[in-house]
Amino acid sequence: MSLPAWTRAHGAPLFAAIIRAQPDDFDVTEELGFELSGDGEHDYLYVEKTGTNTEWLARQLAGFADVAAREVGYSGLKDRHAVTRQWFSVPRWNQPDWVAFDVDGAAILEVSRNARKLRRGAHRNNHFRIVLRGPTKGSEPYLVERLQRIREVGVPNYFGEQRFGRDAGNIDLANSWAAGKRLPRHKRSIAISTARSYMFNELLAARVADKSWNKLVAGEVANLDGSGSVFDVEDADDELRERCAVLDIHPTELLWGDGSAADAAPPGHDNWLRALSKARVKPSRRSLRLRVIELQWQLDDEALILTFGLTRGAFATSVLREIVTATDARNLS
Repeated sequence: MSLPAWTRAHGAPLFAAIIRAQPDDFDVTEELGFELSGDGEHDYLYVEKTGTNTEWLARQLAGFADVAAREVGYSGLKDRHAVTRQWFSVPRWNQPDWVAFDVDGAAILEVSRNARKLRRGAHRNNHFRIVLRGPTKGSEPYLVERLQRIREVGVPNYFGEQRFGRDAGNIDLANSWAAGKRLPRHKRSIAISTARSYMFNELLAARVADKSWNKLVAGEVANLDGSGSVFDVEDADDELRERCAVLDIHPTELLWGDGSAADAAPPGHDNWLRALSKARVKPSRRSLRLRVIELQWQLDDEALILTFGLTRGAFATSVLREIVTATDARNLS
């Protein structure tokens, strides 16, 4: 199964690129966004990992500390096929000696303490360094123009292809769940997330097509950049339009849930709508636009190197798709 070619905001891709040709071509650093107390019952570990899955590493930390895996906290899943740095929290009930922790592909860079477990979505931003390998000769002026435009106005905040699984297989999972198949808790969560993300992308694609994805519309709900704060827009006055123009606030669309109006969803997904209502999934909102923080680039004839930051919950692939057609090196035979 393949995903739709959801509408791009900035035009066709400018060249074909290979990503993840080697692990350090995709580098991610998590910014926690709050101060640690320095005491308390949780060790906070800042870990650099290469070629290692976040959930797998959390289990290794739990085993070393002799606690249940569910007691280990982390804010977000980081890509396995990359070099990443992120925080984990581990109860220090058994006073583990983290100097002795030795797992291939992982190194503890810093140890601190905090009173509370690290919860999902608690970090502020992720910072990326991504190498896009491919022939750029002849595209340089267009690339610079495109990148400057993205820096100024952002990109559509699509859920990335990884949300939908390998070969978009999570869509079949969502359909099976909606048809009544009983799933383990974690797969049920994936099915629900897939259905809501896919419908959001459909709604966003329509807003990109009519060029309203980055404009406030009276009567909708706006998001304050970099936060989960939303508010109703009764009148898109000059002040609000100016705040939108400078990326301080963004229009939003619905992440569908129980109680949402059926006509607020894209057509053709009645099975998902019924299942989400039956499961009493709480509706929420997501920004239509993604601000690309401190976007910088280096360009030569054989590669484009990007550095930028994104808020939590955003996908780097949503930035890349507005610049290149990216092929993952892992998918090349």
